[in-house]
Amino acid sequence: MPNPVNPSAPTPAGDNRAAARADQSPVGPSFEERLRVFWQQNSKLVTGALVVVLLAILGKGGWEYLQAEKDREVRRAYAAATTPAQLKTFTAAHPEHPLAGAAYLRMADDAYADRKFTDAVGLYEQAIQALDAPVLESRARLGIAIAKLQGGRAAEGETALKAFANEAKEVKAFRVEALYHLAVSALTNGKPEDVKSYSEQLMQLDPTSPWTQRAMMLRANAPTVATPASEGPSITVPGGKK
Repeated sequence: MPNPVNPSAPTPAGDNRAAARADQSPVGPSFEERLRVFWQQNSKLVTGALVVVLLAILGKGGWEYLQAEKDREVRRAYAAATTPAQLKTFTAAHPEHPLAGAAYLRMADDAYADRKFTDAVGLYEQAIQALDAPVLESRARLGIAIAKLQGGRAAEGETALKAFANEAKEVKAFRVEALYHLAVSALTNGKPEDVKSYSEQLMQLDPTSPWTQRAMMLRANAPTVATPASEGPSITVPGGKK
């Protein structure tokens, strides 16, 4: 009689020996281990790169500091220049600095005040070339026109003043002043109708400007009073106080 086949014994519930054997299978290195290995192999390269970045940052900061200090020195030199000779020395030493334009403008005003109109024209032109400030550039263009008018180049001066007064891009306060000087020139040359025309333009452009008020006084006197041509209008630095 054949022996009965005994069925294999069932695996008891909760028997985790197979799972335990799976857990004991080899695994890759941890992140910390990989990082340690990477650092051992590349520490010099990483350190060198960090040093380069740090030096670049320090170098940029140092350069900016030196440039700022240099600019402060230039500004101190400009503030210390109080005479035409000192201003001339300043422009020669710092021709590319924005303040060179301001220095030329100051020298032009000094020349104008001293009735050196030809010198003033040249200095105003140099100021325009060196300036990077639209308001000051507009003031210098006004100075050129008035200096020509005052310096015996009446036709050039009047043409320049008319063009300046009609240019909307110029500073309005300076355009008003240009019209006033045109009115003075008209009165000087015995042209009361032109005085009236310029005063009307002034009223349209800026009725509250002191230049407009002065022009209205000229208009009131135009029929009976005319300044002799040899005297010319009084000297007021272009763009200065009324």
